[in-house]
Amino acid sequence: MLNKKILLGVTGSIAAYKSAHLIRLLVKAGAEVKVIMTSSAADFITPLTLSTLSKNPVLIDFQKDKTGEWNNHVALGLWADVMLIAPTSANTIAKMANGLCDNLLLASYLSARCPVFICPAMDLDMLVHPSTISNLHKLQQFGNHIIEPQEGELASGLFGKGRMAEPEEIISFLADFFMSLAEKTKPTQSLVGKKALLTAGATREYIDPVRFISNNSSGKMGYAIAEELAEQGAKVTLVSGKTNLDIKHANIQRIGVESAAQMYEATVHYVPENDIIIHCAAVADYTPKEKAIQKIKKKEDDLTIELVKTTDIAKEVSKLLQPHQLHVGFALETNDELNHAAEKLQRKKFDMIILNSLQDQGAGFEHDTNKITIIDKENNMYAFPLKSKIEVAKDIVNVIVTKIK
Repeated sequence: MLNKKILLGVTGSIAAYKSAHLIRLLVKAGAEVKVIMTSSAADFITPLTLSTLSKNPVLIDFQKDKTGEWNNHVALGLWADVMLIAPTSANTIAKMANGLCDNLLLASYLSARCPVFICPAMDLDMLVHPSTISNLHKLQQFGNHIIEPQEGELASGLFGKGRMAEPEEIISFLADFFMSLAEKTKPTQSLVGKKALLTAGATREYIDPVRFISNNSSGKMGYAIAEELAEQGAKVTLVSGKTNLDIKHANIQRIGVESAAQMYEATVHYVPENDIIIHCAAVADYTPKEKAIQKIKKKEDDLTIELVKTTDIAKEVSKLLQPHQLHVGFALETNDELNHAAEKLQRKKFDMIILNSLQDQGAGFEHDTNKITIIDKENNMYAFPLKSKIEVAKDIVNVIVTKIK
């Protein structure tokens, strides 16, 4: 469960009280949890409780606090490794089976590309009603996973099947699923014996000891590529600017830097020993000509800072390349994207370039998703839809595998 992203749906059932314990167990197991509630679920357990336990805001409505800002159900579905609906009421099961979409939870379900797990919770007569049996059968045919309810005393006072599975059982079910999935999707280790050098994250150009020029790069895309390269057997050197991300794979050596100059020095140092060089970092194009030794005090007059160009890392690396090395760049554009990316491919002597546009919703800085187009030096183009950055990393590395010498 470590680092798994769980989108938890909570519906209107007395069993909603169990969702608090379920979230606690998921977080304890290392998962990241985001919660969507139906409005009726809030009658059984408060959003504040689930928000506190999950350490994320709880979402109920399509818009945030009536401001018009959208709670993006599409992005939620793309973010999640699995969607877990616990408890799942008979009402929600019926709506899911028939494609109804009158709340945020159902919209997220219909948009989700990840596996969906359903934990029915209702009275025994409701569970065995032909309509409920038919709806659950439909959901299984759609590819959803049903975590069977248990027998026991029910809220009605009757005894029988209908109790939502206990949180510990749900955790065990998910853990088995992820273990099985890991075995099925185990990488082919196509890059065993290869070495890869990758830059990631944002650089910082200091104005004085406390202020700097930087950008919004989170490093998520670069780190995801590094992890996928390592999963496929490569030994990876990751030259990283400041991020809040951690390295998971033992085959990744992280070299921490701050400025563009430091990133340049570290990158060129490691170029000769690597087969694949990927420039994913958001490197500052300019740096202050003079950096104040002490904090600059506020004055009445305007402050002018003279900037000078930083070293073009990719351009300098291109001068050091050997024929067997694969040179990969990134282009983040805002207009005339394909032409700018193609020009950058030629100018910096890349073998392939990965284009993403700030015009595409959900792509670029800070998002968990990205939408890319890959262009190679033979003018072949590979376009991919919006995906999680983990899935995008797989697409990028799979293309790299076809081009490595």
